[in-house]
Amino acid sequence: MTDGGADIPKRLNDTLDIIVVPLYLHFKNEQYISGVTMDIPDFYKKIKESNELPRSAAPSPNDFYEAYKKVDPARPIVMLSLTKGLSSTYENAVTGKNMLLEEEPDRKIEVINTKTASCGLALLLHEANKKINEAYSHEALVEHLHKCVEQTTTLFVLKTLDNLVRGGRLDKVKGTLAKTLNIKLLMKGSDDEGSIEVTEKVRGDKRSIRRFIEQIGEYTKNAEDKIITMTHCNAEERAKKVLADILNIYPFKENYLSEAGPLISTYGGEGALVIAFFKDEI
Repeated sequence: MTDGGADIPKRLNDTLDIIVVPLYLHFKNEQYISGVTMDIPDFYKKIKESNELPRSAAPSPNDFYEAYKKVDPARPIVMLSLTKGLSSTYENAVTGKNMLLEEEPDRKIEVINTKTASCGLALLLHEANKKINEAYSHEALVEHLHKCVEQTTTLFVLKTLDNLVRGGRLDKVKGTLAKTLNIKLLMKGSDDEGSIEVTEKVRGDKRSIRRFIEQIGEYTKNAEDKIITMTHCNAEERAKKVLADILNIYPFKENYLSEAGPLISTYGGEGALVIAFFKDEI
């Protein structure tokens, strides 16, 4: 299981036996369920029409409780949750688990704070699926995934800072100055909390993309043994070109590309790119 903070490519999704607990989106007085009552085209249309960004809300503990309850009690559950550093989703997933365990104490449910989001969750889902196919036990799978969380590297590059300003995460003066100077932000999921931190500020789009690609080599020297996942915010052609440039330098054995859902699109703004891969073990 995972939640609406995951952006799962269709090619990967088709191979998974998975339940996704969706997030909520609020535009003024209207509430939508991400991926259920609002898809990506509707999301961008709504932003253009209303000229506002939505607020996202985590699934409730009861949403998780109901999702867990649908699963055959004999089947163990692994819930890969959106990073605790961005949302209360993880805490709600744990509360939902505890609600069900009060009724059915023999259930096996592990909730993992992945410290990542978007295609980082897809990367971990891919790994979980691989190990299930290798007949890992529930306990072995859980132990392995906790290790993988610590190896997961999630990198972001933003093309525009508009959404950070509109969402109140960057004040207007700084935002205007950055726009005037053509400043682009490089960000990553932090190792401790899994919040998103700015790692570099680079002038110009081409330079920021070049640096975005260069950074991969600082985390792995063995790309041929790994897979890379990428998510784009309404920028498929840009993403395909950057992914091709990445693969020219780093020969990842497999790659997945998907469009970002509303959560990452709200944070990143159009043109933002996210990549995730496992860094080399120390």
